[in-house]
Amino acid sequence: MDDAPAKAAANSYSARGLDIHFSTVSLDISYGPDVFGPSPESRKLSDIRKSLLDPSCDGPDPVYNIAMDVGRRNDLASLREKMLLFGVVVYAKGQLGEEPVRSQGHVHAVSPHSGWSAPEFFEFWHGRAVVYGQERVADDPGRCFAIEAGPGDVVVIPPGWAHFVVNADPDQQMSFGAWCDREYGFVYDGVRARGGLAWFPIVAQDGTLRWQENPRYAKTKLTRYAARKYPELGLLDGVPIYEQFARDPGTVQWVSDPARFAELWKTFQP
Repeated sequence: MDDAPAKAAANSYSARGLDIHFSTVSLDISYGPDVFGPSPESRKLSDIRKSLLDPSCDGPDPVYNIAMDVGRRNDLASLREKMLLFGVVVYAKGQLGEEPVRSQGHVHAVSPHSGWSAPEFFEFWHGRAVVYGQERVADDPGRCFAIEAGPGDVVVIPPGWAHFVVNADPDQQMSFGAWCDREYGFVYDGVRARGGLAWFPIVAQDGTLRWQENPRYAKTKLTRYAARKYPELGLLDGVPIYEQFARDPGTVQWVSDPARFAELWKTFQP
């Protein structure tokens, strides 16, 4: 009996709500026939060293693969009209020295069409993750949050916040999709100048995460909690975030038009 299909299934997993597939033995991303997307870009260890606790550390290389502008072919015109872009990311297993595999941290550039630094709307598909966010990149970083997420969980980072995403389980890959502004841009200067964001995640001996302060910022408090739901944003509970767009683009339009919730963002808790 040919067990090739079973082996193929064991060596891959799928996105939630989209015909996208990930290999468990590499960082490859593949698309079904009704889905468009670019070849993934690799983020090398050298790309993120300046924001790590130990810039000279060893670790997996590439650290993660990212594909920006992914979607169903029949949605492309609407995505362009609504100034929305869907990104797909897969993180490697392992550690970066004492830290888990993670992104370097950034702030979104101001989008010319909206005049806002856009929010970001994440949905996690595989593995365990933590999304870290702080209000600003300044001596006083403001409120700092670490949000724990697993498959099916969503996290919203509000406009202007600095943030990074962590693979919280070094023994397996982690993947997610995220809604972004079509005129997205990443600003790294302030993060790199301070050697990272205000808190560094550290993998403890028992495999859990602890957090270490970055002394280049004023002393601050880190609040940790599990991913939550966001009824205040009009999201559809339990519906994959790409499918929410497909059913009603208005449910995610605030990503490219943050002014819709201008008052809410002032006190928003991710």
